[in-house]
Amino acid sequence: MTENSKILSANGAPAAGGPVPAPPEAPEVGDWDPLAAQRTADDPPLDVLLSGTVFFDIVFTGMDRLPQPGEELWSKGMGSSPGGIANLATATARLGLRTGLVAGFGDDAYGDWMWHTLADEEGIDLSASKQFRDFHSALTASIAAHGDRAMVTHGHELPEPLSSLIARAPAARAAVVDLAGETSWWSELARGGALIFADIGYDSTGKWDPADLAPLQHCHAFTPNALEATAYTRTDSPGKAVRALADLVPLAVVTDGVDGAYAIDSSTGEEVYCPAVPVHAIDTTGAGDVFAAGLVLGTLAQWPLAQRLRFASLCSALAVQQFGGSLAAPGWGDITDWWRHLSAAAADGDLRAAYTRGGYEFLDGVVPDHPVLGRRRAQGTFALRSDAGGH
Repeated sequence: MTENSKILSANGAPAAGGPVPAPPEAPEVGDWDPLAAQRTADDPPLDVLLSGTVFFDIVFTGMDRLPQPGEELWSKGMGSSPGGIANLATATARLGLRTGLVAGFGDDAYGDWMWHTLADEEGIDLSASKQFRDFHSALTASIAAHGDRAMVTHGHELPEPLSSLIARAPAARAAVVDLAGETSWWSELARGGALIFADIGYDSTGKWDPADLAPLQHCHAFTPNALEATAYTRTDSPGKAVRALADLVPLAVVTDGVDGAYAIDSSTGEEVYCPAVPVHAIDTTGAGDVFAAGLVLGTLAQWPLAQRLRFASLCSALAVQQFGGSLAAPGWGDITDWWRHLSAAAADGDLRAAYTRGGYEFLDGVVPDHPVLGRRRAQGTFALRSDAGGH
């Protein structure tokens, strides 16, 4: 739980010899909706709709290196959390976006725990998702060591395709999709006026065929990383790649890890480069998903492009300082804590803090002015009878 997520006790002593004053009421703690002022009665029930595979992730951290064949190493840290598309769903929900997820779950203990975590703790709408009888959850074990990762995954095809479930999902203002996945559901969503934010994965064939980008005709935004962007556009830098992609979508964004992000919004004429927030990363699992969540929020909030990119970069930077994929995603308590600590350091004369703060002054009008709900972090095992209610 972060500092801003706690209810702070009242300070102050009674005047000598005087009556003891009644303690002030504790400040109300609740969720924070950054889009509250913009919402109307005509809005769809969801801000963002997602669909994909959910994995039960076990992440080992604090390793000096990856193990060799036949070797057993002990890790210093371990976390369990919902993974796969749950990384993105948790990230959007924690930023206050009304999130719907269409996914298949097993009916095992892993599936029960992930369903409870996503629906009851994170507030994600699973009305179009389904738990399949006699079906076990997909699982990924991941080892993180010095910026590198090794993973082992096991799972099976769902008994029923997700396309048969998506029609049950509530309407949404936006969707985040994978160009390599099933496209019919989100192309239909786009025709209904939803903003489609697309990503794409590594092409293991090595072809990087530009024809793979044809579905971008339905999309508002495309957010590949630098390797993917340069390979598909046949360019030699992320700056050149983002210009080529800007001809395909209104909002083109190319992320380049610690080297920052590049973006062009053709609908407004804005062109922005945003440096990454320097942090010590311990687990980069889901960092791209958190970036995408911040970008979606900023776009729906109609922020200038520079603010959207800075906010997305900040959310990603906060996430990689935790381990455990989806449950590392920051909530508004984490963002507010970071902002207040940075502002205090800047006021104390820290030049680096003052410089960084200058790019994030818009947060003064965004962060909540009251304590907010804390967020669960990844635990060594999935908790059934722990103090989860206190989180």
